[in-house]
Amino acid sequence: MPKSATPIFLSNDDKSYLKSILQKGTVEARVHRRAKILLLKSDGMADEAIADKLDISRPTVKLCLKKYMESGVKAAMEDSKGRGRRIEITDDAKAWVINIACQKPSAFGLPAELWYPLSLTRYINSVAEQEGYPRMATASEFSIRKILRKAMLNPHKVTYYCEKRDPDFEKKMHDVLVIYKQVELRFDENGSLIPFAGDEEPVHTLSYDEKPGIQAIATTTGDRPPAASTEKMSTVQRDYEYKRLGTLSLLAAIDLLTGEAIPLVSNTHKSSDFVTFLKILDEKYPKGDKIRLILDNHSAHTSRETQEYLNTVPGRFEFVFTPTHGSWLNMVEGFFSKMTRQMLSGIRVGSKKELKERILKYFEEINEVPVPYKWKYRLDTIDLSEEDVGTIVYEVVNAKAASPENQGKRAPKARTRKPRNQITTNA
Repeated sequence: MPKSATPIFLSNDDKSYLKSILQKGTVEARVHRRAKILLLKSDGMADEAIADKLDISRPTVKLCLKKYMESGVKAAMEDSKGRGRRIEITDDAKAWVINIACQKPSAFGLPAELWYPLSLTRYINSVAEQEGYPRMATASEFSIRKILRKAMLNPHKVTYYCEKRDPDFEKKMHDVLVIYKQVELRFDENGSLIPFAGDEEPVHTLSYDEKPGIQAIATTTGDRPPAASTEKMSTVQRDYEYKRLGTLSLLAAIDLLTGEAIPLVSNTHKSSDFVTFLKILDEKYPKGDKIRLILDNHSAHTSRETQEYLNTVPGRFEFVFTPTHGSWLNMVEGFFSKMTRQMLSGIRVGSKKELKERILKYFEEINEVPVPYKWKYRLDTIDLSEEDVGTIVYEVVNAKAASPENQGKRAPKARTRKPRNQITTNA
């Protein structure tokens, strides 16, 4: 029998004494509990079983048994000398702990990036005396957690946010919403598209973006299909090993009037790919119609190569730029998210060619029953009678090639990437 299950020996007098404690109605709960511990142990019950039965911790059981073995039954019923309520942690001490928790460990010469309760407790214990908070030298991790919880602090967690670095964020967002409002008014009360009138210039509005770096991943062995009536084989079984075959870039737009999704799958993500996509749109829509793209200000969208192509088709394309860190304003992002969940997540292919074919097949299926995307956020704040769309759209061409209504207008400065070897330091 294991040592933890070895019974202790209690004399008849000891048992009578302990049973009398259990029969008393006014005895303290902790004394009542200690009497039960000794009686259960004398019956041969293991420490873990006693802890479970009495809903207490194993250290509590072991401490009671230790006091009995060292000093007898009555000593086991009493509190240890010096036991009692510790000195309260003052508000100043709590404020000191909170102040430390609100700074990074590196500010105190430690290598860690974040404070965890245990590491914070150890640091507090180590410097409390010299900082003038002697009580905190013996503060437990539980006490530190309690202080943090009351202050609603979680210094061991990181929540990511997107800094609004674009000073014109609100204005640019408003411009995009104006275009969405125009699109909304192209539908009647039943949600049907209203045809362009005979004297009205047709404008095809599209939400455009790129999704680079789509990985072509192959399995080293074939997947095993799920099997019915077997819990262990209820899912697709896949080997952990895999092989990378390279990446593809997807350039896509959704027509906000028809819901049609238009793809281009490429091995690269360059200005030439964007120009190729513009040529696809130019071939798709009737000559003389305006093609308006909502897109971010990636450098490829305003590059010299892009401008050279746009100069050959003046007045054909108009660009509406989303603000920096405003990709969520672009409705195609919702399409990409849906595509990732439905098709790209966990995909395994035999080659990059197969990946491209499956992506294009996905677009074909979507376009069998296209559904126009609807934007609702803050559209009720837009009054088109007060808006001048001419100040919102850009042709991204030089002044000579611009159409008359866009003469002299310049697109926002393109976003450029820093070279990988460029390091920014504080002055």
